[in-house]
Amino acid sequence: MSDPLAEPGHRLSPSANGPNPQVTPPGATREPAEGFQSDDFFDHQPSSRAALPDPEPLLINLTRCVIEVLAGARELDQLARWVSDDVYRHLLKRVVLSARARAVKGQRAQRPAITIGRVSINEPRDGIIEAVVIVHSKVRVRAVAVRLEGLDNRWRASAINVL
Repeated sequence: MSDPLAEPGHRLSPSANGPNPQVTPPGATREPAEGFQSDDFFDHQPSSRAALPDPEPLLINLTRCVIEVLAGARELDQLARWVSDDVYRHLLKRVVLSARARAVKGQRAQRPAITIGRVSINEPRDGIIEAVVIVHSKVRVRAVAVRLEGLDNRWRASAINVL
């Protein structure tokens, strides 16, 4: 005896209560529930400070990497995972300007000799860190301002400014 549901071309009839509300007919689109935005569900989710690691090692390493990127000694793509899209675009502009300046002066890109000084961390809100990292080099002292946001249980830089 064969199963009638396994036969090709067999179609189930709608239930006595009408069509299944969970099934969308072909060619039709389902309307999202009122007040529901897909970005609210699928976008990066904020994390509380308790679910995040200590930010200081990331601040130090990220600062060192940003200085090396601007000096031409490191590729910007290596930082893409740790920065937001806006920060990436901002750093890309700075990288292009730095490369042009080196080309005009006839300088080669080289790894800068820097030491990380004091790290000042402020937490204005749960899951948000604003920090200033002091960077010492042979010719000057710079400050790097970084804003970290906890997203998806990890830190991500939403602003970086080299002063």
